[in-house]
Amino acid sequence: MFCTQCEQTTRDEGCFNWGACGKSPEVDALQDLLTHALRGLAEVAIAARSSGIRHPEADEFACEALFATLTNVNFSEDRFIDYIHQTVKYREALKSQIASVTDWSDVAIFQPADTSEKLIQQGKDAEFDFISQGSGDVDVFSLKLTVLYGLKGIAAYAHHAAELGYTDDRIYDFYYDALAALGRSNLSLEEWVQIALKLGEINLVTMEILDAANTETYGHPIPTEVPITPRRGKAILISGHDLRDLEALLQQTAGTGVDVYSHGELLPAHGYPKLKAKYPHFYGHYGTAWQNQPREFDEFPGPIVMTTNCLMPPKSTYRDRVFTLGAVGFEGLKHLDRNDLTPVVKMAKAMPGFTEDVELRTVTTGFARNAVLGVADTVVEAVKQGKIRHFFLVGGCDGAKPERGYYEEFVDRVPSDCVILTLACGKFRFFDKELGDIGGIPRLLDVGQCNDAYSAIQIALALANAFDTDVNQLPLSMILSWYEQKAVSILLTLLYLGIHDIRLGPTLPAFISPKVFELLSQAYHLQKITTPDADLAACLNR
Repeated sequence: MFCTQCEQTTRDEGCFNWGACGKSPEVDALQDLLTHALRGLAEVAIAARSSGIRHPEADEFACEALFATLTNVNFSEDRFIDYIHQTVKYREALKSQIASVTDWSDVAIFQPADTSEKLIQQGKDAEFDFISQGSGDVDVFSLKLTVLYGLKGIAAYAHHAAELGYTDDRIYDFYYDALAALGRSNLSLEEWVQIALKLGEINLVTMEILDAANTETYGHPIPTEVPITPRRGKAILISGHDLRDLEALLQQTAGTGVDVYSHGELLPAHGYPKLKAKYPHFYGHYGTAWQNQPREFDEFPGPIVMTTNCLMPPKSTYRDRVFTLGAVGFEGLKHLDRNDLTPVVKMAKAMPGFTEDVELRTVTTGFARNAVLGVADTVVEAVKQGKIRHFFLVGGCDGAKPERGYYEEFVDRVPSDCVILTLACGKFRFFDKELGDIGGIPRLLDVGQCNDAYSAIQIALALANAFDTDVNQLPLSMILSWYEQKAVSILLTLLYLGIHDIRLGPTLPAFISPKVFELLSQAYHLQKITTPDADLAACLNR
């Protein structure tokens, strides 16, 4: 086993023998075999495309399948075996439509073994072959891993958009081209840099489409107060990111007397008017970031629905109450179709729920691009008058490492004449802090999920336009935390846009070689976080 894709690897060079996320070496091998099979599907899809043939169902499936390999999404051997066989089925269906005979490579003719043990060995062999291809140049291999992990982020965003009926062939074309390129050994370091930047460009397209899917389906988010304390009554907790899964649960619990609480990255869902206004039993938010699931899920008095990442291996004390949807999976957990969530509702009614009311506490979410840009003139005027000195985007993934206390300390030290934008689960380090406002503009603005990074980018670009400058000249600093592969794709998008002086932490990716990081530092002034005081002073004095 060799895995470097998340921030919490057991040592700097990656995870061996067992994943820090809880992934077994067997699951890791099956994930590698699935990626191997998807590379074969990509080769055939490219050939089919050149003949004017497309297979939309295969395109959407391919993104879901790669998404399932993203950190903390799926731990189920059986589910990955199903994905592998389905990938080969789509590949062969496409082959049958291509008139001319093609000299296929090994990945395009791969056939899965007939037992799980043999499949796992095939996965180990595929992993060894992939690593061997990169053994000659550590920096090229570093960028190949960066592209692979960035593709997983794109696959996640594309999957969310497709769930709402929004797709774009530009995404799938690049997705296949990049997967196929991973098998090429004749590309230079500079060529891989260009592929990585192209990935950033396509990820921007993907996030734009996802933004359209969410806002055209559920309305533009509006600032909304969300209870973070429960009320008496039966309850269901839903975690992850997927708004379509949330909507299905809300539809099927309407009128049942059961309250639905968001967890983790679904907090911003309360800002969508066509969800919050239509379903009054979508009551509040319970808990914080993904790594606190063992305690928070244990204490929640009802069933729990996991829609996407980030699922942690569940404790025995609550695992019989956890249900999975979509690409999420774990051995022994009940996997449901979103069209029939009856088992969840029945369990909620049978469980005690919250037995008493507690003092109401709230946080405010919904400061996505439409809400912030609606008061852009006020914001610009506040900057010109000196009321707002600086903007900080402090956001990204959360995690369990003690070093992540940096982000809360940083926010605590930000002067009172500065505004903090935040997004993703990193905000749970400080999301309930009372930071006040500047002339009616809240000092803490929750832009949304990691899936809503497009909103943050559009806010920055609009402010730059208002000041007739570029983003790098704005009084804006980006202090980002990363954990998994969506963060990789977002970082590549920011670099594609030419944004400089990003501070990244809490540690640097294990898959980024020293030379590659030096190249990025020279070209974009990308840098690792240091201390809150030193970084804050550098940002304010630049």
